[in-house]
Amino acid sequence: MVDEVLAKSFERIGSDYDRYRPGFPTPAAELLLPQRSGSVLDLGAGTGKFTELLPGLADHVIAVEPSEPMLAVLRAKLPHVEAHLGNAEQIPVADGSVDVVTVAQAFHWFDREVACAEIARVLRPGGTLGLIWNHSDPSCTWDRAAHRIAHPAVADADGTTSSAADELPGFRFVASEQVRWTERISRAAYLKRWSTVSTFLVAEDDARAEMFAAIERVLDEDPETRGRATYDLPIVTDVFEYRRR
Repeated sequence: MVDEVLAKSFERIGSDYDRYRPGFPTPAAELLLPQRSGSVLDLGAGTGKFTELLPGLADHVIAVEPSEPMLAVLRAKLPHVEAHLGNAEQIPVADGSVDVVTVAQAFHWFDREVACAEIARVLRPGGTLGLIWNHSDPSCTWDRAAHRIAHPAVADADGTTSSAADELPGFRFVASEQVRWTERISRAAYLKRWSTVSTFLVAEDDARAEMFAAIERVLDEDPETRGRATYDLPIVTDVFEYRRR
């Protein structure tokens, strides 16, 4: 069941999300579009963190996002992308009009049954659905500790929060791959990143301050971050590929 309060929390942010959230590695997009595609739809596109990888891999790129502030950032950043206000349960795109649908860091907010039916509707027969998630590298103790503070109810033993499945309604699971990469990030930007996370956005002021203080204690105590102004943050990007039945 989607938590509507958490899902709608992103409607209040745009530029901070784009500035502080991590991007995605180019190989993640190339796994889903190994050959140039005719048309690709990025669903739940946010500020275009994944969308920006697609123009070089497709002739026509469409972005659909339910948050006006986020979509405004995407439109300013990617003026040649066809951008629409909309959601996964009512995609404002014609039947059978796209070859590939990508969903980066957003599928867990969708009503799965309804969204899968809509995605299948807009895909051409045999089209590809790609689900992409960045998550904490299991080898990074300090980032995993921060994730447990921010997501105590959903972070598993590996620090992941994805909701992919071997089978989705109307789709056949094809493959999954991982892309490992490293981001150079300042302490200030790392802390600011957490202010763009849903659990922080909806928290009361006191609870939010407690979470920030707990993450700062992690950074002050872990030998890889203690006394340092910048960090090398390892990130794992999971890519799940499905084919429309």
